[in-house]
Amino acid sequence: MIALTESAATAVKKLVEQEGRSDIALRVAVQPGGCSGLRYQMYLDDQVADTDVAEDQFGVRIVVDRMSAPYLSEAKIDFMDSLEASGFTIDNPQAQGGCACGNSFH
Repeated sequence: MIALTESAATAVKKLVEQEGRSDIALRVAVQPGGCSGLRYQMYLDDQVADTDVAEDQFGVRIVVDRMSAPYLSEAKIDFMDSLEASGFTIDNPQAQGGCACGNSFH
């Protein structure tokens, strides 16, 4: 299962609080597209299927569909907030390569 850092979990919790709902999970998926063939998707989702892989980490429910799970099994989501950049990052050792923009992989 994908791993969430504490700082990423804190950022997700803030987003969930802004939504004002406790039934929302962080969905992480891999979809065809981008320069290198596959791209990540990450969003808050209230639709969790029985076929999804779900896990709680640092008080955040993470959901991954079964098709995406093999691509994300060793990945780690972090949240950076610095002068240079702010946002979520995904470090995926299974990605064999990526594009210059950093939004897709293969």
